[in-house]
Amino acid sequence: MTHVMTTHASVIDLRHSQPEGARVPARDRRRALVTGAAGFIGSHLVEALLRTGHEVVGLDNFSSYYDPGVKRANIAASLADPRFSLFADDLATVALDPLLNGVDMVFHLAGQPGVRSSWGPGFSTYVRQNLIATQRLLEALARRPVPTVMASTSSVYGENDGRPLTEDAPLRPVSPYGMTKAAAEQLIDVYRHDRGVPVVCLRYFTVFGPRQRPDMAFQRFVDALECDRPLHVFGSGHQSRDFTYVDDAVAATIAALGAPSLVYNVGGGTPASVNEAVALLQQVTGKQGRVVHEESARGEVCRTWADTSRLRSEVGWQPRTSLTEGLAAQVAGYRRQRDLDEVAI
Repeated sequence: MTHVMTTHASVIDLRHSQPEGARVPARDRRRALVTGAAGFIGSHLVEALLRTGHEVVGLDNFSSYYDPGVKRANIAASLADPRFSLFADDLATVALDPLLNGVDMVFHLAGQPGVRSSWGPGFSTYVRQNLIATQRLLEALARRPVPTVMASTSSVYGENDGRPLTEDAPLRPVSPYGMTKAAAEQLIDVYRHDRGVPVVCLRYFTVFGPRQRPDMAFQRFVDALECDRPLHVFGSGHQSRDFTYVDDAVAATIAALGAPSLVYNVGGGTPASVNEAVALLQQVTGKQGRVVHEESARGEVCRTWADTSRLRSEVGWQPRTSLTEGLAAQVAGYRRQRDLDEVAI
């Protein structure tokens, strides 16, 4: 049975939206709302919550930023679980009180991603999805406060001077995207102090792994190698990132719920250059491909590196997946989905 719904009026009561068979008694079962549930990180988070026995309400607007069919594939397995209900609607307009009805925890991962498309006329979408949508959720949480984790990004920091950045580093974003995420963090601070909304922010550093968005570098590289097309690398490839495997990011997201600090970095801990990552992908796929270097994208920083000592010491989290292991898993996930798509055709 498929639980994809479109919300309309506020009369929807999610406590009665699932089959009776889904209400299996469990002492530690809680009900979670996940925004951006069909996205890259969100779909993995939904699966992790379901595996640990929780009920999950998902919200996703299936935007056209990339093919909505990719999101449908991301969430397909979870839709078979009767403890999961997915609502297709926009956080910037949906009635939120019904969605929060009976919810014990919230994970806000919805937002407009991407640095390159945040310039020019596309900026209004970033304001709507990263600021207005977040403000509406904060207003709803002020009426019904529950422990909440909200996704932010390393892009709020801007350039890195070659040392690991702590959470106390100044926020100096160099793209409109990063600016909207920094502004969202400031909004959260306002609602924490004025309305007592219990929110923890996580600054993710370049998350990768199976189901990575098709516009992100590793997924583009894997697709190019597997389809025998040139790999297009922005800039020299010497730029480095603190790559974070998606399962580690999800574990941090769950662990941060109710954590004592207001903001945490989530990073893999071992930065690598884009060229090094390409070389690893060539080894994993067994294909060399032709690398084509293009002009650096506006708003892209040269390096990122997270100091994650706060998250490690306060909640006991640590990354467990190396870049090599994670890239192998991403390639394997790409091939599995390709095979499924071929069977469907």
